[in-house]
Amino acid sequence: MAKKTAPAATPTTTAPVAIPEAVVRTMIVCVTDELSPVLGSTRQLERHLGVSGTTCSRYWARTGLYPWQRRQLIDLRTAKTGPRYCAGGPIRLLDLAGMRHGAYVGASVRHAHWDRVVAGTKAATPWPVFLQRHLSDPSGYPMDTATAEFHRQPRVQAMRMHNAATHGPGQLDLGDLEMLQAGASAYANYHALWALCTDAFLTESGDRMQPASAFFADRITYLEQAARHLDSLDESQRLFAVDLHHA
Repeated sequence: MAKKTAPAATPTTTAPVAIPEAVVRTMIVCVTDELSPVLGSTRQLERHLGVSGTTCSRYWARTGLYPWQRRQLIDLRTAKTGPRYCAGGPIRLLDLAGMRHGAYVGASVRHAHWDRVVAGTKAATPWPVFLQRHLSDPSGYPMDTATAEFHRQPRVQAMRMHNAATHGPGQLDLGDLEMLQAGASAYANYHALWALCTDAFLTESGDRMQPASAFFADRITYLEQAARHLDSLDESQRLFAVDLHHA
């Protein structure tokens, strides 16, 4: 009796899982001494840096600078109180430690406020999870459905209700949900590092660092790399903050 052979398995194909891209709005650029004054006067960032954007006055200038030192800073702004902001300059003239500390304290206060707003609600699934499902199957899981299911979660509803009743800087960023749920220390440290490295970092050799995806784990990996690179730079290195333009 001939031995029967099992029928060949029918190959199955699965749709590739899409990865939601990180949102990159602001970039830190390492620039040369010669290029710094050109950037401050022409704003031709596309030509000189290969990026499309405008200067972003986010750095704190050190206090007690001499006039000749202030001239080395890009777009230095006047201020009656608080730190003087600029778009960049040599590291030695920037108050990076003050920026980091200020961001940490501010984030700690926001987390404590968020904790009160969402008290009694269960942990929510962050938006990138819904976005990934939509990107992997746009027709089967439309964006409207993804948004509705994200908004339907009690914790997200608590944040949205707070924002609806709050005007100005007291609003809570739904995009920070994953970081907020990681705990007060993680949230504060994230913003402390983000204050210095923002969303992306263009090194002096032209290498671009940014998160591999919108998920918090990849943001952490990016900030680890960018902060390590920033710490390795000489104090004479000029940093420049850019708000990127998107098509």
